[in-house]
Amino acid sequence: MATAGSARITALCDVYNLRLLVFLFCNCHGAKAKMNSENFSISEKIVSASYIRQGLQARRSHEQLIRLLLEQGKCPEEGWSESTVELFLNELAVMDSNNFLGNCGVGEREGRVASSLVARRHYRLIHGIGRSGDIAAIQPKAAGSSLLNKLTNSVVLDVLRMAGVRSTSSCFVVPMATGMSLTLCFLTLRHRRPKARYIIWPRIDQKSCFKAMVTAGFEPVVVENLLEGDELRTDLEAVERKIQELGAESVLCVHSTTSCFAPRVPDRLEELSVMCAKYDIPHIVNNAYGVQSSKCMHLIQQGARAGRIDAFVQSLDKNFMVPVGGAIIAGFSEPFIQEISRMYPGRASASPSLDVLITLLTLGANGYKKLLKERKEMYTHLAKEVRKLAEGHGERLLNTTHNPISLAMSLDSLEVRNPDAVTQLGSMMFTRQVSGARVVPLGGEQVIGGHTFRGFMSHSESYPCPYLNVASAIGITHGDVALCMRRLDKCLRSLRKGVGPEEAGPEDTCTEPSLVE
Repeated sequence: MATAGSARITALCDVYNLRLLVFLFCNCHGAKAKMNSENFSISEKIVSASYIRQGLQARRSHEQLIRLLLEQGKCPEEGWSESTVELFLNELAVMDSNNFLGNCGVGEREGRVASSLVARRHYRLIHGIGRSGDIAAIQPKAAGSSLLNKLTNSVVLDVLRMAGVRSTSSCFVVPMATGMSLTLCFLTLRHRRPKARYIIWPRIDQKSCFKAMVTAGFEPVVVENLLEGDELRTDLEAVERKIQELGAESVLCVHSTTSCFAPRVPDRLEELSVMCAKYDIPHIVNNAYGVQSSKCMHLIQQGARAGRIDAFVQSLDKNFMVPVGGAIIAGFSEPFIQEISRMYPGRASASPSLDVLITLLTLGANGYKKLLKERKEMYTHLAKEVRKLAEGHGERLLNTTHNPISLAMSLDSLEVRNPDAVTQLGSMMFTRQVSGARVVPLGGEQVIGGHTFRGFMSHSESYPCPYLNVASAIGITHGDVALCMRRLDKCLRSLRKGVGPEEAGPEDTCTEPSLVE
């Protein structure tokens, strides 16, 4: 385990290395500017000088944006054009050894790529990030890729603070999805708490976060949720009883959740954080798609303020609309977050870092804030439409106001008429190309890692009714909502008439007027 002194030295080295990379980039950029100036001067002999000077001024406009990014390490307020982003990435790529003119590579890893299509897809940034012993380390062969990595982490940290967790001190992008990123956190804690065997986990029926604990070699202690009205909420007394029964030294951490499917709502993070501080137990938060929710981010900020949160993990694809395969591990102690990054074995793909940096530079801070605002407005709109549709079919929108992203609509009348109709509805929605809607029947059972979950998918052994989930996630549009409601309405009317999924066509036409037209 790193000492406080060695952690400070590592932090200073990281700052020094980042400044060195920026210096190299700017120095290279300065030499190139001089060369460009000479080239522009020569060009004036070929094309009118006034036109050439105009072109030079245009290039300097791009370079000014790049300079501000390097100096500040923050997400630009206004998004960049594609041409600025591509210019920047090309400038980074020429700093990597695989793109040096006349480079002679005689090692086993020289950034060779057989397909030019693959090289272009990655902007010729082939070396990845990190070194064999540390994902955050700088590669001598790849100054450009290393600078990309450092800048991405800096920009993402700025966005996490902007989204609501203002006291976040450190973060890094890891090329693994949320589940494996949680596993990395648990494995890091193993070195700090060698006697620990258990992870206390308020139940949430999502396989990857459960398997993350099992994969790390720990025994999940599942704490059932309390039913309060329609909502499933954290049973704080049961969590504390488990800590006392097992002994605090035997507990690796409390593993809580923010973003989840209704009627499950975010855990009581502030109370759990206070409890973790009281018993000196680490606290890891699964914030999978919570960055897009100001409520989820506020819960994390409050938890860190009032008690203890060691790290919180979020998905790149769900929060930033990039391809699956990356996550952000963040926290309030820079030494601990660095300790997690050093636990990652070997180098790593730069693709997730590249994707999120391109996205954030293109959106800018204002563009991302606009998406967050629109998502929140769409939540209200979606809730209104689901309520209207539910009432038209004798159902109701479940009252889960503590969940800021997911909604649930009861399917009681469908269950009463035909228990199989609930699962049929899920099949019908899928064949009508409605993705993401989630139908939860009663009595499901699932065994994961030796643990039997009764009432699986409903986050409870005995939730009182079957239901259907929909979510207002970042990027959802009015068109998505309207089309989903229309297709859901037709499916429900077909099932009410006794038409099964095989008989109903892709846009099953009933003579009854639609409730959502």
